[in-house]
Amino acid sequence: MRRNALKLAISVLAATLALSACQTVGPGATGLPKSPTPKPRAASVPIVPSAESAALAVYYTRVQRSLLTQGLLRTDGGGADVPFSAAMLARNFERIALFQEYSSAGGRLVARESASRLTRWEKPVRVSIQFGASVSDEIRSHDRAVLSKFVRRLGRVTGHPISMTKGGGNFRVYVLNEDERKAFGPELRRVVPGISAQSQRAVIYMPRDTYCLVFGRDPANNGQFAQAVAVIRSEHPDLMRASCIHEEVAQGLGLSNDSPLARPSIFNDDEEFGLLTTHDENLLRMLYDDRLRPNMTADQARPIIKQIAAELTGGSV
Repeated sequence: MRRNALKLAISVLAATLALSACQTVGPGATGLPKSPTPKPRAASVPIVPSAESAALAVYYTRVQRSLLTQGLLRTDGGGADVPFSAAMLARNFERIALFQEYSSAGGRLVARESASRLTRWEKPVRVSIQFGASVSDEIRSHDRAVLSKFVRRLGRVTGHPISMTKGGGNFRVYVLNEDERKAFGPELRRVVPGISAQSQRAVIYMPRDTYCLVFGRDPANNGQFAQAVAVIRSEHPDLMRASCIHEEVAQGLGLSNDSPLARPSIFNDDEEFGLLTTHDENLLRMLYDDRLRPNMTADQARPIIKQIAAELTGGSV
């Protein structure tokens, strides 16, 4: 199974939102659904999912069981069995923070890695979580707790102001089932005025092997995020939803690429780790170090990256 099914790289356009995705519109699709945004339900009224949504829940339960049986989706954060050096950390940071996995071509997103620039948040990040009407109270409680704990951890690791908010926030996380996601267009256009049709299609026509996604907005094209939106399937079992929360929120802070050499890391296609690792915490520390600046190229950042990596690991590059 591909890691990009769990995490999609961010591709930023100056005035609109764009995200990388391995698939967009299915054959024969010509436009966006016209369905209205689902209305909130009363707590006592159950929402019966469609047969498609119910089938997906069964499918993802089997996927998680298979991954766990193979010893994947580790939650230990890495240990003595996966050491990494300063040189490895510097190499991984450059590949993950200064390259993007997907590019736009002919109105579609294609798997073509390209050099990028360092992009991160300079303003405070205010994270909110919103649920589709079908999502049970149990899932809501679980995911809100996972996200709140993770946001506190990210604030400590990065030293950047990152916090939860009950309002809309500038980093919105949506947990939706298949039916709600397909009807998500109006809400998406409301939250992100001017969002590209390409980005809308990536959300609405999300294929089964795309588990969750995130996209960020850099309106001034200066390496500074102003907004991010993550979409997570509610059909996932608990660990896979938690994995999506960790990957999409961390990626939405600016770690936009994957590397097959990164280990222990969630920024890897091998599915070995499901939750943020100690290695990944160091990547975030590097990203938000004041010695690095938004919009830096790899060549500009490389000497600083090596210095920070050596400091974090106590080694040398």
